[in-house]
Amino acid sequence: MSHKKQYLPQKTCPTCKRPFAWRKKWEKNWDGVVYCSKKCRSNKTALA
Repeated sequence: MSHKKQYLPQKTCPTCKRPFAWRKKWEKNWDGVVYCSKKCRSNKTALA
């Protein structure tokens, strides 16, 4: 069984401007996910 990770949905983090891909733990709340990590979430006002 091979997984095709390049086909996962992606978003761009507004803090670090890097793309991040869908993760299983975000399955139920993907529309609400904005930041790629806790670090970017905490630094949202520092770089914005």
